[in-house]
Amino acid sequence: MTQRILTRLAHTVAVLLAAFTLAFLLLSALPGDAVENRYANPELGLSPEQIQEIRDSLGADRPLIIQYLLSLKGFITGDFGVSVNSGTPVREMLAAALPGTLTLAASAFILALILAFAISSAAILSTRFGKKMRALPPLMASLPTFLVGIVLIQFVSFRLGLVPIIGASESQKLILPAVTLAIPIAAPIAQVLLRSLDDVAKQPFVDVVRARGASTWRLFAHNILPGAILPALTVAGLAFGELVGGAVVTEAVFGRAGVGNMTVDAVSNRDTPVLLAIVVLAATIYVLINAAVDALQPIVDPRLRKAAK
Repeated sequence: MTQRILTRLAHTVAVLLAAFTLAFLLLSALPGDAVENRYANPELGLSPEQIQEIRDSLGADRPLIIQYLLSLKGFITGDFGVSVNSGTPVREMLAAALPGTLTLAASAFILALILAFAISSAAILSTRFGKKMRALPPLMASLPTFLVGIVLIQFVSFRLGLVPIIGASESQKLILPAVTLAIPIAAPIAQVLLRSLDDVAKQPFVDVVRARGASTWRLFAHNILPGAILPALTVAGLAFGELVGGAVVTEAVFGRAGVGNMTVDAVSNRDTPVLLAIVVLAATIYVLINAAVDALQPIVDPRLRKAAK
């Protein structure tokens, strides 16, 4: 057990280091100069000497290897540097933006799980709507996030008036973005869960249980679903990692303050410290979620506990 934990910890450190290094190299290779783009504007009235002082304070003229090592040291100690665009410490910017994005991501993820389970269950249990339910996941996966958001705003808010856009409460502001983000996330979970349910339903033991008089609902809940949940759990963990990328589009469409909007601003201004922090944050969330999925798998499937022993 100790060796497994140490191995997992080593893999986590390796993934985060690789993500940081790759992001640093790619951002450093981008054309242009972030300091010049931000502070050379004549409207700011800064002299070349003042701009050079800013460059020196940010370490923009240091050798690339020195910049990398200093950035890496800062990330290890929790110092993400300062934004080139605003001069605000990146840690403070993340602290302000992260709660809103995490609330959106968690709400969308829970909604996606409910939606995926409802579609898969209806496809298996309903003789009337089964085929229609099976066609939903591919359709949901093909819909662009921005298009879903625009359609929801147009019909749910403007035409039906169910969710106000202006003067909405905090909970109301969360409804449409969460639905927008949940639909593409639910699609792969529903596809994998439905395929797994079909595979388990074809197993011989299902016929034996049915022959003993088990009802359709009991057969589904106690025999088919427990054996099919593991692949869907794995995909759900991977899908959660996509929420950060989906939040960029969703927050832009709905004008929500969060990591998504911060990412858009950082890309527009070539704000390397902010982008590095966001990449490492996304990688950290992805690694932690997958570690949680690995820990849950033996709990969900007793066969894995026996194999581990």
